[in-house]
Amino acid sequence: MHFRHPEILYFLFLLIVPILVHLFQFRRFKKEYFTNVRFLKALSVQTRKSSKIKKWLLLSTRMLLLACIILAFAQPYFRAKDDKNTANTLYIVLDNSFSMQAKGKKGELLKRAVQELLEDTPENTSFSLLTNSENYWNTDIKSIRNTLQNIKYSAIPFQLDYAIAKIKLHKSVFKKDIVIITDAIGLDSKKIENSDKNNLIHFIIPRAEQKNNVAVDSVFIHETLDNFYEITVDLSAYGSSIKPVPIAIYNQSNLVAKTIVDFDTQKKSINFTIPKKAFHGYVSITDKGLPYDNVLYFSISEIKKANIISIGETEKSNFLSRIYTNDEFNFLNSTISSLDYNAIEKQDAVVLNELDEIPQALQSTLKSFVQKGGNLIIIPSAKNVLTNMNTFLTNFGKVQFKSFNKVEKLITKINFNHPLFTSVFENQIKNFQYPKTNASFTLSESGPAALFNDDQSAFLTSISNSISSVYVFAAPINTENSNFQQSPLIVPVFYKMAINNRKNGINNLTIGNSNPFLVYVLLSKDAVLSVKNTTEQFIPIQQILNNKVKLVFNDYPEQAGNFEIFNQNEKLENISFNYSRTESDLAETSEKMLVSYKTIDSIASFFDTLQTNRMDNQIWKWFVIFALLFLSIETVIIRFMK
Repeated sequence: MHFRHPEILYFLFLLIVPILVHLFQFRRFKKEYFTNVRFLKALSVQTRKSSKIKKWLLLSTRMLLLACIILAFAQPYFRAKDDKNTANTLYIVLDNSFSMQAKGKKGELLKRAVQELLEDTPENTSFSLLTNSENYWNTDIKSIRNTLQNIKYSAIPFQLDYAIAKIKLHKSVFKKDIVIITDAIGLDSKKIENSDKNNLIHFIIPRAEQKNNVAVDSVFIHETLDNFYEITVDLSAYGSSIKPVPIAIYNQSNLVAKTIVDFDTQKKSINFTIPKKAFHGYVSITDKGLPYDNVLYFSISEIKKANIISIGETEKSNFLSRIYTNDEFNFLNSTISSLDYNAIEKQDAVVLNELDEIPQALQSTLKSFVQKGGNLIIIPSAKNVLTNMNTFLTNFGKVQFKSFNKVEKLITKINFNHPLFTSVFENQIKNFQYPKTNASFTLSESGPAALFNDDQSAFLTSISNSISSVYVFAAPINTENSNFQQSPLIVPVFYKMAINNRKNGINNLTIGNSNPFLVYVLLSKDAVLSVKNTTEQFIPIQQILNNKVKLVFNDYPEQAGNFEIFNQNEKLENISFNYSRTESDLAETSEKMLVSYKTIDSIASFFDTLQTNRMDNQIWKWFVIFALLFLSIETVIIRFMK
């Protein structure tokens, strides 16, 4: 037993006072004489005995009464089991990602967790609340009640290590209690292991009863016809015994197509044919799983011609004019002597077609061109000066030309995962008529190669950044050195190299992805582009690049939907934003990773445990009760005991 005020125990010396009073309080008896005292003598003896017992009882009760009063003022208590952590600061991490939309026994997991926080958190408890997107430091349940009641689902996935890092940066002289409320979807075991072991971490894991879910994953143009687009919608089914779901495509609010999808496999692709014109709509399904992944917004811009210039001899560029036709491209060929350097910045792609040497002025112009979002295609010449070419390539990456070897090589391997071949082949082709080269350079490539020779050396490689790419061939592809111009690969390769980063396809961005988006518009330095729809408006990070503007959206917008890009009041382009589908699989719970941490049932049990283990057992009230009891006993002894 311990005392809050042990110095008061010195007053126990006062217990000697009632002892002294009782020892020295003697009553003198007056003698009275009677004629016959035989009977009175016996009565006198009996009265003295009872008086002596009464005095000892009064002495005992008064001493106990005084002792209880002194002990009560000293405030005795028994220490708590976990008394070392009584001063800990409390942090509550609430997962409000989309997987918390799943329904448990008492409704949606997030809403139920919020309700428990509101009902079971003591009003006098100070804590900090962290969600996926917001932080509320040093608050209490009264101050944050409205915020919790209006909390929204976040497009930012739950990242435990990020939340722990923010708590760690929030300095405190005390240890920290961290309560993490999450369904454990998508937790990374390595990031959990790296969490701060010095803090006391408790997990509350609400569980979903309905694990089945269907998600719209992606949409892309499968084929472009004269008057129609054939688009493909990819769906994913998670769980078992998935029932058929209806799927529909809307252009704005107009229904374009509708069907029902049966899931005999987990992945399903559905093709639709829509008119070949600007599109600003969405794909929608109806299922009983998570609502957030039932809609996928997408836009198709009007087809704009790409500007392509080939620098080299005219006769060597004839094959390019057959690929870059007038219906989709503005193609121009220029010799190095007649080149207008000012025209380069207006191009989408530049082809260096077998130039023996690249002038220094052209090198500087092309470096700026690539930095501002232009694509560069380099076809070497057999007469290339290696030092000149390699010095030029250092502006973009580590690809270098080595020796030129007059050895015949077959181009036998296609990297189907390379961006050049995305949506080009329905199946991976293994047997085709291999093109060849009679002589070629050896490339020391650092980027991903798209085509390989039969000796596994790179024939076509690329150096890419966020807004542009530099493509490098290992050999001249004129008809004297190669039959690559007659290969079926020539058209998709040069077509995709030219239109890379152009938005003639589907505009469909993921919220939280930092990949840039290029808008083809000529702006003044003071002009600013804005993005808006009927419910939300924001200004993205932007940079003017010649005839383009690079936009970076990061975590904007807050809500998925179809938006429009404006230059003041002038509408420039449609754009769509969607949530990441990383939390669609409700079966991917990482609950087994948490076995080394404390798992509790509810927020109520957490605070009950704190009350039991960390609150000292105060017993001074019992001494007050005993003091009153002894006072009552003393009163009874005085009144009724003779």
